[in-house]
Amino acid sequence: MATIALRADERIDQLYSKNIQIIQSPTVFSFSLDAVLLGAFATVSRAAKTQIVDLCAGNGAVGLFVSGTTNGHITEVELQPRLADMATRSIQLNDLTDQMTVLNQDLLTVTDQLKKDSIDVVLCNPPYFKDQPESQKNPNPHLAIARHEITADLDHILGVTSDLLKMNGKAYFVHRPERLDDLFAAMQQHRLAPKRLRFVHPKADREANMVLIEMIKDGKPNGVRIMPPIVVYAADGTYQEEVRQLLYGK
Repeated sequence: MATIALRADERIDQLYSKNIQIIQSPTVFSFSLDAVLLGAFATVSRAAKTQIVDLCAGNGAVGLFVSGTTNGHITEVELQPRLADMATRSIQLNDLTDQMTVLNQDLLTVTDQLKKDSIDVVLCNPPYFKDQPESQKNPNPHLAIARHEITADLDHILGVTSDLLKMNGKAYFVHRPERLDDLFAAMQQHRLAPKRLRFVHPKADREANMVLIEMIKDGKPNGVRIMPPIVVYAADGTYQEEVRQLLYGK
């Protein structure tokens, strides 16, 4: 691992199952379980020619988590300069500069840099909440942008996803179940067909609070598969075995 300078509010966390170190900051951004689950859910070819884009990349967590499963190139797209800088340094920290690139720009203009219809896989852990006048937003602008659709909404993000993907290219998103109607509507609008869904429940007796979605560009309709659910915690509050392995390895 390379030696990287940290800012005063930063720390280095490790995803032990992947042997990935990542720069985090409680005042700017820290990845959470949704990023780990999305990285594990995504199916990415190992081929070196594979082109992968991580939209709304934050500090680069999802791209870093899939880097060990492919020899393809991963482009992280992140609007906020501070987060893009954290992602860049995390890539350096893990000696992945040959495999990963950070674009510090608005995803709405990313096709200025990345050719349309050229990407095999898009990954995205987007803001979950609509930007509505009555929405309670975090006073910290870094956290508000990460959680609310302030700079791009779901329709924008899926439109860019479709623009980037090759025909039959795949996208992997994590979102909230209550936004599924918005997701399906926007996917249909942008030539994206849902293929696999996997719901995530905090405990076995609780409603799902996350959903993982695989979609395919120009895919046939009516091919949706619902996978077995992920249950995060056992009744005693410890991690269920699947989640424990994703975090800490076998």
